[in-house]
Amino acid sequence: MKNVITILFIGLISLTAMAQTKVAKIEFKETTIDYGVIEKGADGLRVFEFTNTGTAPLIISDVKSTCGCTVPEKPKGPIAPGETGKIAVKYDTNRVMPIRKTITVLSNAETPTVALKIKGNVIDPSKTSVLEKKNSSVMNQ
Repeated sequence: MKNVITILFIGLISLTAMAQTKVAKIEFKETTIDYGVIEKGADGLRVFEFTNTGTAPLIISDVKSTCGCTVPEKPKGPIAPGETGKIAVKYDTNRVMPIRKTITVLSNAETPTVALKIKGNVIDPSKTSVLEKKNSSVMNQ
C-alpha cells in the first residue's frame, strides 16, 4: 500500500512540474527597425515579426507607443507554440523630423515586457537640396 501511495505521489509531483514548465516565449526577428531617410508623406508602415518559441500559447495583451504619431497593431488571438505573428507599426510621416520611438509589448511570455524601437529621419524634399540628400544617404550607408 505504501508503494502505491509513493508512486501516486511521485506521479502527481511530476505532472505538476510538467504543467509549470509550459511557458510562452516571444522571440523577435529584430527589435529595431530603421526607416532610414524617407520623404514626407511616404509609407510609414513597418512590421515586427516574432515567433512563439515556448511551449504554451502566447497572448499579447497590449502594444503601446510613446506618442500618438506611432500607431501599433497587435495580433488578435493567441499565437500557438512554434507559430509566428506580426506587430504592425504605422508612423505618421507627415512630421518632418528624426524618428526615435519605442513600442512596448505586453504579453504572457516568460519575459512579459519587450521594448521595440523605430528610428529614421523624415525629410521634406521641397526644403532639402539635392546635395544634402546625397550626403545624408551616403552617411547612412
